[in-house]
Amino acid sequence: MKIDIISLFPEFFAAFFDHSIIKRAVAANRLTMAVTNPRDFAHNKHNQVDDTPYGGGAGMLMMAPPIFEAVEHVLGVKPELPATELRKRVIFLGPTGETFNQAKARELATYDQLVLICGHYEGVDYRVEEHLVDETISIGDFVLTGGELPAMIVADAVARMIPGILGAASGAMEDSFYRPILEGPQYTKPPVYRDWSVPDVLRSGHHQNIANWRLQQALLRTLKLRPDLLDRELTGEEERAIKELKKQGLWNP
Repeated sequence: MKIDIISLFPEFFAAFFDHSIIKRAVAANRLTMAVTNPRDFAHNKHNQVDDTPYGGGAGMLMMAPPIFEAVEHVLGVKPELPATELRKRVIFLGPTGETFNQAKARELATYDQLVLICGHYEGVDYRVEEHLVDETISIGDFVLTGGELPAMIVADAVARMIPGILGAASGAMEDSFYRPILEGPQYTKPPVYRDWSVPDVLRSGHHQNIANWRLQQALLRTLKLRPDLLDRELTGEEERAIKELKKQGLWNP
């Protein structure tokens, strides 16, 4: 997979590219990442990429031409030429889009190339969203200075879904939101710390009992913190776990 980021501030991504998961994916030749500055495609001697909005209003908007040309450059196509057979997705990171989640990360991981456009200033010329991008993605109902942090979040979540990137084969599947419940509590050494012990079942070596306990704990945590995630058709495994929790008097919606 290739992930291209369109940003006015390429220096923001230096440490991110050296992050363990991203660095591992790149080193394994499973992921290629690059940042392209739309300022390199500006059409004036001052490399201007923003201007005042038509109709008035506060702030400046990023202009359409530098963004279009930066994206077309990384896609390797020109407007008059057909696209290749590769699966590509162009995404604008903005507050008006669909909220990003784990299902979207899994979907995006199926593409050969992602292009993530980072907005700045008061936004971008709407023709970018209307005629260039395939979709707009938001990471939440709040306002950020630019799209760089959302781009990192999307890239990191997608990279985790690439087969062979995580150390343990099941690592990604056990994460919260890989399936629509929160991840249960986990423990490591020492077995006892300040009189707080690791649950005996986790040290029992009985894999099925451990799996059952983890699912039950995940369901209990979800019930407490995100009950909305349980407002759906439950799997048979989840129903059996909840039935057992009810027997123990632990399931109290």
